[in-house]
Amino acid sequence: MRGIRSVIGDRITVAMKVMGAPEGADAMVVPASRPEFGDYQVNGIMSVAKKLGENPREFAQGVVDTVKLSDVAETVDIAGPGFINIRLRLGWLNKFVNDFSDDPRLGVDLVSESSKVVIDYSHPNLAKEMHVGHLRSTVIGDTLARILDFCGHEVIRHNHVGDWGTQFGMLIAYLDRLSKSGQDSVSELEDLEEFYQASRRLFDNDESFANIAREYVVKLQAGDEDIRAVWKRFVEASLQHCEQVYRRLDVTLRREDVRAESTYNDDLPNILEHLRKKDLLRESDGAQCVFLEEFKNKEGEITPVIVQKSDGGYLYATTDLAAIRYRSKVLGASRLLYIVDARQSLHLRQVFGVSRAAGLVQDSCSLEHHSFGTMLGNDGKPFKTRTGGTIKLMDLLREAEERAFNLVGEKNPELSESERREISKVIGTGSVKYADLSLNRTTDYVFSWDNMLSLEGNTAPYLLYSYARINSIFRRAKVTDDHLDRLSEPIILSDPTERALAVKFIQLNEVVHTVAKECFPNILCNYIYELSELFMKFYERCPVLKADDETRISRLQLCRLTSKVLKTGLGLLGIGTVRRM
Repeated sequence: MRGIRSVIGDRITVAMKVMGAPEGADAMVVPASRPEFGDYQVNGIMSVAKKLGENPREFAQGVVDTVKLSDVAETVDIAGPGFINIRLRLGWLNKFVNDFSDDPRLGVDLVSESSKVVIDYSHPNLAKEMHVGHLRSTVIGDTLARILDFCGHEVIRHNHVGDWGTQFGMLIAYLDRLSKSGQDSVSELEDLEEFYQASRRLFDNDESFANIAREYVVKLQAGDEDIRAVWKRFVEASLQHCEQVYRRLDVTLRREDVRAESTYNDDLPNILEHLRKKDLLRESDGAQCVFLEEFKNKEGEITPVIVQKSDGGYLYATTDLAAIRYRSKVLGASRLLYIVDARQSLHLRQVFGVSRAAGLVQDSCSLEHHSFGTMLGNDGKPFKTRTGGTIKLMDLLREAEERAFNLVGEKNPELSESERREISKVIGTGSVKYADLSLNRTTDYVFSWDNMLSLEGNTAPYLLYSYARINSIFRRAKVTDDHLDRLSEPIILSDPTERALAVKFIQLNEVVHTVAKECFPNILCNYIYELSELFMKFYERCPVLKADDETRISRLQLCRLTSKVLKTGLGLLGIGTVRRM
């Protein structure tokens, strides 16, 4: 089922070329900004007319007279200085919505050519528990992975966990100290965060301990078998904790997706040698660096990209270069997506620049940093506990579930406690994820329980309530999903609110593929919120259960389609649904 927006765009483009438009001219077909303007509007006329030195309205009139849209469009009108408004034929919409109801993919096309896409997301540093700072990369990356999968791309998830470095020397030294003092290091290790913090305090305040920790790092890097065995124990404990969080968050990352920092250790000398052969390495204060003209500071001096410290140690940049080479040259990925905090923008620009200059990445491979802002508290500072500590992600999810449990109890007190618990898991986790995904990822946002769990506005509870309300209609009608899916009676769009729902269904294909390309999940969130709003207008205006038989069956099917689109959209966001609330 090819998207009507693409069909209209192609035909408008043909008409523009007939009128003299240059090759590559963009018709810029978008959904109409207001219903009275129609269903779609063409915004590219004025820029093309300007290039041709023609009057925009006259050029638009020529396009309207030339374009062939009578099979799909009821009206094609000129508005303002040169916009074209298009209203779809009701007959075409009726056919579309009936075809849509039979399509298991709800009109979302599979891509004609599948790409291999590597998505680097979540990537917590091991040796301590995941905290709220890991939320955004995890949920944004997982949503993009789901959507790209759904579009038919080959998606490779990479969880580039930090499993190497000084923190492990600290942990091993602290474990050794506990063992020598006769304390139960096994039970101590159960609280990974406290274990890490205790070792950190000693490292910062006890020079003797810090030196021992550094010695352990040297032994770890040298391959000492005993130290490696202890290191593996810490890594395993950390990964098990991460997996608990991922299950609670309902994200698709699995153990086999872990591609840890240490994975690339053996390749780091090869990266250095490759840079040397490309004549890119320069020594600066004993360190090995790459200087690229494109990276200059305010004084006009080139900022070095350090790839090996003066003591011979490697840096994050070196590991990232090895990862890029592996993903591009070995896996053959055509897109590498990095879902990483905006504060790492310079680092990634430098790594991307060096990888291009050194030929570590295929020319055809797209390197993309999809950045995100910071989660803030009410004080406008990064979200912390009242005492200024880091908020554990698991604690946040538990509190979300508890608050959702109370919300469900207020809304539907006759539900059993077990039902409330099951429902609150979906609402709690979904609310945390949706509050993040529904905002433009590049902006900071203030964390608010009240906004997140509100039953009004663009929130998970509102959308889940819309879905539950549709299911309550089915219960009162005594029909099941299977029964509705097997109906052969046609859907008939007789009311403007029914027509508006059908037009919105059309846009699902466009929205999903736009998110797959541009990587902004809030576009999908806005879509399903707008669909819910349109459904509420339909529900208030159009009787379903009290309508005559033909209309009743048609409207029940519209309800079913809305529920399927909501469930699909929320599912692509990694959010479950509930039939009661």
